[in-house]
Amino acid sequence: MRTASITLAVVLALAASPCGAFVAPRPSAATSATALRAEAPPSSAGFLTPELAKACIDAASGTPLYAYSLARLAESADAVLAFPNAYGLTVRYAMKACPNGSILKYFASRGICIDASSGYEVKRAMDAGIPAENISLSSQELPSNFEELVKMGVKINACSVSQLERFGQAFPNSSQKVGVRVNPGVGSGGFSGSTTGFSKTNVGGPSSSFGIWHGLVTDGTVPAIVEKYGLEVERIHTHIGSGSDPAIWQSVAKTSLSFCAIWDTVTALNLGGGYKTTDLGDIGAPVVEEFKKFAKEHGRELKLEIEPGTYLVANAGALVTTIQDKVSTQSAEDGHVFLKMDAGMTDVLRPSLYGAIHPITILPASGNSADVGAATESVVVVGHCCESGDLMTPKPGEPEALEERTLRTAEIGDIAVMDGSGAYCAGMSTKNYNSFPEAPEVLVDLDGGVHLIRKRQSLAQIYENECDVPSGVF
Repeated sequence: MRTASITLAVVLALAASPCGAFVAPRPSAATSATALRAEAPPSSAGFLTPELAKACIDAASGTPLYAYSLARLAESADAVLAFPNAYGLTVRYAMKACPNGSILKYFASRGICIDASSGYEVKRAMDAGIPAENISLSSQELPSNFEELVKMGVKINACSVSQLERFGQAFPNSSQKVGVRVNPGVGSGGFSGSTTGFSKTNVGGPSSSFGIWHGLVTDGTVPAIVEKYGLEVERIHTHIGSGSDPAIWQSVAKTSLSFCAIWDTVTALNLGGGYKTTDLGDIGAPVVEEFKKFAKEHGRELKLEIEPGTYLVANAGALVTTIQDKVSTQSAEDGHVFLKMDAGMTDVLRPSLYGAIHPITILPASGNSADVGAATESVVVVGHCCESGDLMTPKPGEPEALEERTLRTAEIGDIAVMDGSGAYCAGMSTKNYNSFPEAPEVLVDLDGGVHLIRKRQSLAQIYENECDVPSGVF
């Protein structure tokens, strides 16, 4: 089916977020752009036929909306749970990718734990019924109530020297277990080919603030803090970026095992996420052998932890919108035809932020497959915000540069589906800009039934926390 090839080849060709992952072999940016321009538009979106898209719209009482496929969530869960390992595996869903409670509950039902990035995410997961002991927290900001969370069973990875100090001060001489997140000195992610330079999706190396610099681990600084407070390091954590190169990921895994050797109390190595290949066996198998070598040399069989985010949800989600306007600036010399969605950076920020490429499919307003036309046109797709950067079809990796797409000829009122919107879209939008309400979410079950899993935000909810100043202030 041509739709699938377009979705897999393009939607995850670009980085998702600092802790996302890829689910498809990544073509070059040039190949992706050429494919989008040249291939015939599909008659259905990734998992949405015109009829199913219309059913989603009806369930959400209009567009825009996010739709998620339970079948695709199940498929990705199967894949990560089969990740190669030597002595046991814990999969932790990076919930920032898509934190809806129904998705958290589904993954929990499959035995997948939670990777949280803030104290608020921890509370949100627990409110969804996730046991505290199944939650791991790695955060740029250690929450003020971290001591309470630890006592409840949440596992914390210290992500800086000061975090480790604060942790030790809270639990002095108690043999309290703690994880240590290490910046291994290199990173990999997105369009950047550099392992040490800055990139929005590269979270390792000297240009990244994530984790404790590896030199502070090997020079005795971190071991001294651990000893001073009588802590027990049970886990080493590393993560190098979204869409990381498999070879670099494997190399970092070997380096990370050397950190595990520093403390004989370490029982698990967490290697984060960032996978960009559909065959997890290809990147996992070599790491299995490294774990076996470590066990032979040190007499310890370490458990592997991974934290997939995008891999689990990206292709399981789609943004369903309506083409609410169509304008042209074409002349003999230049110009474009613009399709304007009733959504935009308020719903999917990735194109504006990263220059990310999402497949877009035009479906008839009727929701009837029989009405799918054959005519195509080259267009630029934009969002509804009063913001020139609200661009849905940028050049790959260049959020400041627009690019035309060959799509089915659209009329005002037609449906536009943006695939690959399951990760870092609903959870990382600029919702409420221009006072646009947060879009609802629906789940498509295994039988094709559609269920509302988040209501549309009302206008009043946007400003309900605003307060009037006393009379006479102005």
